[in-house]
Amino acid sequence: MLSGKNILLGITGGIAAYKTTFLVRLLIKAGANVKVILTDSASSFVTPLTLATLSKNAVLSSFIDEENGSVSWNNHVELGLWADIVLIAPATANTLSKMANGTCDNLLMAAYLSAKCPVYFAPAMDLDMFGHPSTKATFKKLLSFGNTMIPATSGELASGLIGEGRMAEPEDIVDFLNDHLRKGLPLSGKKILITAGPTYEAIDPVRFIGNHSTGLMGYELARNAAKLGAMVYLVSGPSHLTVQHSNIHLIKVTSADEMYTETIALYKDMDVVICAAAVADYKPKTVAEQKIKKSSEEFSITLVKNKDILYSLGEMKKEQFLVGFALETENEVENAIGKLKRKNLDAIVLNSLNDKGAGFGKLTNKVSFIDKNLDIKTFELKTKAEVASDILNEITNRIHA
Repeated sequence: MLSGKNILLGITGGIAAYKTTFLVRLLIKAGANVKVILTDSASSFVTPLTLATLSKNAVLSSFIDEENGSVSWNNHVELGLWADIVLIAPATANTLSKMANGTCDNLLMAAYLSAKCPVYFAPAMDLDMFGHPSTKATFKKLLSFGNTMIPATSGELASGLIGEGRMAEPEDIVDFLNDHLRKGLPLSGKKILITAGPTYEAIDPVRFIGNHSTGLMGYELARNAAKLGAMVYLVSGPSHLTVQHSNIHLIKVTSADEMYTETIALYKDMDVVICAAAVADYKPKTVAEQKIKKSSEEFSITLVKNKDILYSLGEMKKEQFLVGFALETENEVENAIGKLKRKNLDAIVLNSLNDKGAGFGKLTNKVSFIDKNLDIKTFELKTKAEVASDILNEITNRIHA
């Protein structure tokens, strides 16, 4: 959920500020871009150099920077507009009161008041401060503004008292953000299985039968589905592509048999299955144990059919929404509809090698989405990331209908 997000982290002057070094590291690891605003009092607890090293961005603390005789201005409006999320952690009673009442006396408050994005705050203060009526009123007011509170926990406090007021641990803050962002997304709570890439069918230890698929279409589907809140299981044949997202479980396979085994094992727990892989239809009947030597002008290989993964899934289908792909070169729509019916699919994505810019090894694709009611929606040539978004929109509209 945090991958690619711009997070403006405001750190205020509480002892819990020492935990923000771990928080920044976790946010970066989750794929976020992080900029830090450090209040003057916060710099007593954690150094700008540490935070700048971890965030890979200069740490800001005032409106004006003076260095080597030059003066620069930190634009609070630009910071507020840059952010996809404003996170204030720790949020002291003093800063929370300023937020509630619009007291704009430092860079953090100016950026907060300029922000157009969701704001999260993680309170951190001593037991009696946390329970004071004015603090409770502040919480209520901030929540009425649409801000989100990351609940404080109970435990040993800096004063030695034990009770409520500890800032949530960095891991819990990241988990809270992920869970909160995921709620309300169209595929939240859904499990989606996606197959991608080619399969390689061994001839001998060094040679194989394969195809030109890179897996890009399947990988883009996985990324988009994860961004929409789904838990994604990506079964990928050999590909140079990588994917990093906490919601994507990558399972690497080589052959059609391996892809069949992994896909069938996962299938019963899935809500949506999209078979975008270019699975080899045939494999060598026998695989040589040693490298085959060049000994004659002609060489023949007997091929046998691989198991049809999509057909098997169609036979087993219960509540799953099953989507296949059809790459055609002639009678495209007729062949795609035939495949849809024959394999008991809910929808099929058709693309043709006759369309310029579509097919294997391209960054773009041109597809038609055909559902089981034979409603056909054709899209213009787009990047495969945009195509993935279109496909998932069509699936989402139907599973929520």
